[in-house]
Amino acid sequence: MIGALRTLPRAGAQNLRTASLMFASRSGGAAQQVRNLSIHEYQSMELLGKYGIATPKSVAAKTADEAASVFEKHFPKGAVIKAQVLAGGRGKGHFEGGLKGGVHVVKSAEEAKKIASQMLGHKLITKQTGAGGRICNAVMLAELRTPAHEYYIAVLNDRSTQLPVLIASNQGGMSIEDVAKENPDAIITTPIDFTKGLTQDKALEIAKKLGFSKPELEQQAAETFVKLYTLFKEKDATQVEINPLAESQDGAVLCMDAKLGFDDNADFRQQDIFKLRDTTQEDPDEVEAAKSGLNFIKLDGNIGCLVNGAGLAMATMDTLKLNGGNPANFLDVGGGATAEAVKKAFELLLSANPKALFVNIFGGIMRCDVIADGIIQATKELELKVPLVVRLQGTKEAEAKAMIKESKMKIFAFDDLDEAASKAVEAAAKGTL
Repeated sequence: MIGALRTLPRAGAQNLRTASLMFASRSGGAAQQVRNLSIHEYQSMELLGKYGIATPKSVAAKTADEAASVFEKHFPKGAVIKAQVLAGGRGKGHFEGGLKGGVHVVKSAEEAKKIASQMLGHKLITKQTGAGGRICNAVMLAELRTPAHEYYIAVLNDRSTQLPVLIASNQGGMSIEDVAKENPDAIITTPIDFTKGLTQDKALEIAKKLGFSKPELEQQAAETFVKLYTLFKEKDATQVEINPLAESQDGAVLCMDAKLGFDDNADFRQQDIFKLRDTTQEDPDEVEAAKSGLNFIKLDGNIGCLVNGAGLAMATMDTLKLNGGNPANFLDVGGGATAEAVKKAFELLLSANPKALFVNIFGGIMRCDVIADGIIQATKELELKVPLVVRLQGTKEAEAKAMIKESKMKIFAFDDLDEAASKAVEAAAKGTL
């Protein structure tokens, strides 16, 4: 990934869920979700093939017997078998069952079956998954093509130029963050005019800088760059990352591995892509939240937060931190939430076993009385036991406060944000107010 490059913040970092990731990184919290859809490597390889982009032959399998059959039919001389889990660092990871590594070379159908059986149905733990790991429901077998040299290629959106950029390096097959840190001059960043696209001449210029061994390989690489950009644009991608792009010993330019991400906001016109979504790779609570139109990400604190708007969420969590507390989550109900959605939000908040709940709403489009109705419903129906601190400001504020007062529920209302945050921190520490 390119997060370490100073000049290239991750595309779409203004998005609600990415905002929570930014908070998590500075608060020590743990969060995994990002705003774009990711698809498995075998799906990425199939998509690359549709754009005429050269890759090693690869076939997916979802059972151990199928893996053996795929080996016999397609790769009798040997293959690489790779766990299909949406996380980086698979090769250096380990399975909960004891198998070391999510990438292995197999020389027989029997060996393919054995390794596949140790991967499928088991969780792979890598530096990106956290201790919980992610379930492996498929493996990919690919032909053995030995690289003579490995390169790195990615197409991303660059916020600083507000253009797509092609990132290239002749130091592929390793972490691009490490390359950026240790040898930044090895990274070539090329803005792409959105109307003209990536021209063949510009692509060939980049290929020549990378140092392919023959002119015909430079030409192959340039054609690959152009096709990768075409895919990026036509499929509303947020990321097309090839690491490594290889010059193989048998004289071909091949995408040996692919990581593709797509803009959630384009799901209406990229239905073929979004059908590939694998929710088993996502946090179940976050998947459930999305069904109700909620943005939810778990953090590692003990104060559950419900807000409307990403900016207010960030301010709320920062204020809790300044008062000595720790948010347990990022939960944004948006501007069109119903009382039922607010109740669902409370269910999600309580799933993390917080010591206190803090609701901070600024009513603009979102009416405070609707939030209050949801709060009261949730408090009654969920038999809320943890302290609940509420701050409601804006549209229908007076009506909302009257509803809370008349409910005679243990809901502690405050007008000042700092005071409310302080009381939420106090409630989490004492278990009451």
